[in-house]
Amino acid sequence: MGTEAVTPPATTPAPAEDSVDRHIARWTGKVPFDVATEAVITRIQLLAKHVSHGKERALAETGLQAFEFETMHRLASRGAPWRAPSSQLAAELLLSPAGMTGRLDTLERSGLVRRTRAAGDRRRVDVELTEEGHRRWSEAMRWRGIAEAEMIHPLDDTDRQALAALLKRMLLQVETRDGT
Repeated sequence: MGTEAVTPPATTPAPAEDSVDRHIARWTGKVPFDVATEAVITRIQLLAKHVSHGKERALAETGLQAFEFETMHRLASRGAPWRAPSSQLAAELLLSPAGMTGRLDTLERSGLVRRTRAAGDRRRVDVELTEEGHRRWSEAMRWRGIAEAEMIHPLDDTDRQALAALLKRMLLQVETRDGT
């Protein structure tokens, strides 16, 4: 009889434990909760914080403040020449006319936007991104994209599509219930 080498069965490594696993372990048996619901909601909350931190890093990298980015983002969403009436911007950003004026004063002093009188209605003030404003907004978007890509990197295309569909179902449920 020959000696045969025995190959141990292949083992699948245990999945890594994340902070939510530890959170659930800490609270199990102390308060009543549904483990699956707690896991999903807590992970969504933590991921939202990471998205927020990514946005903050993007602003820090470009030297923009959140209000500056949000205003420029609204203008950039319109496409070239990245222009909108100031009253429309104020309504979208939920700002009073005085609040919008203060915001535009800051952006204009920084060379990121310019205000002009509308050709057809001299009472209307249009706001548009300058080339520098568009460049800085684009750079912030690039940094945000990097942060988002790092977060979603572990998922392949199939996983991303599946997750997007599941989150959409959840969001539609909430939006339909809340009427938003």
